[in-house]
Amino acid sequence: MSARRRMTPRRAKGMADYAKPLEWLEHWLKERAKHPAPRGPAVCSLSGLDGFVTAIVAGPVSMPPPEWICPLLGVEPDAFNHDTEEFSAIAATGVRHNAISDSLTAKSSSFEPLFERNAAGDIDARLWCMGFYAAMRLRLPLWSKLLQVDSIDHGLLLPILFHCVDDASRPMLGPSRAGSKTDAFARNAWRDIAPTIGAIRNYWQPIRFKRSP
Repeated sequence: MSARRRMTPRRAKGMADYAKPLEWLEHWLKERAKHPAPRGPAVCSLSGLDGFVTAIVAGPVSMPPPEWICPLLGVEPDAFNHDTEEFSAIAATGVRHNAISDSLTAKSSSFEPLFERNAAGDIDARLWCMGFYAAMRLRLPLWSKLLQVDSIDHGLLLPILFHCVDDASRPMLGPSRAGSKTDAFARNAWRDIAPTIGAIRNYWQPIRFKRSP
């Protein structure tokens, strides 16, 4: 061995090295949501963030990270350049993005949305779906083919839009019919969301990388 000490090159830090746990990210989002717009994030829960990021992964166009992470987290583009809590949130979001992408690429049936539960312990998909729709709104014209109600492909979005409301808090699919069957459907509609995400991603894949943002 040479008398000169051999130095092992340091591995460059990756996104995962800066990322905080998802529990930390959820707390950070709730605190961040206390800021007034336009600095406030697009969502205020981990479930909402998960829905937002899923739409970015499965949507019709590949977007540069600052174009969707900045509005999602309510940060400025310069936040990507500094080792701060904002960048830790950016890194955690990037790690979740990669995990969703890997899951859908390897086996779409393994994808599990991060839904919340209500006080009774039942799945509540509303925040997740509203996060998904918030991401759609960044490039809403590009989603138009799936938003046309007379298109057979519109059904891909129905499990998600069923849980969404508009800016006036009205159901996006219109008022539901009263009755026990409707109530049962509402309780179980979330089950159709995970399977349809893979279908949405496959729908856009042939043209996703041919489009410019």
